[in-house]
Amino acid sequence: MKPDTHPKYKEVVFQDLSSDFSFLTRSTMSSKDTIKWEDGNEYPLIKMEITSHSHPFYTGKHKILDTGGRVDKFRRRYAK
Repeated sequence: MKPDTHPKYKEVVFQDLSSDFSFLTRSTMSSKDTIKWEDGNEYPLIKMEITSHSHPFYTGKHKILDTGGRVDKFRRRYAK
């Protein structure tokens, strides 16, 4: 097997910018930003706009917006 074929799989911290929620996991992603974690070690920091902690589907705040009756129009068109 060729050396250095696969990317490095290391521990990184993902941070949700909208809710300031962070979690430590392993990933192949890298970043120049770092953060000091609860265990005292420093890890690369990946900033994300939305995660399962703030996504409306996972938080139960998901709403269906029907602007202009598009759902009713679709149902009338394809009702058989």
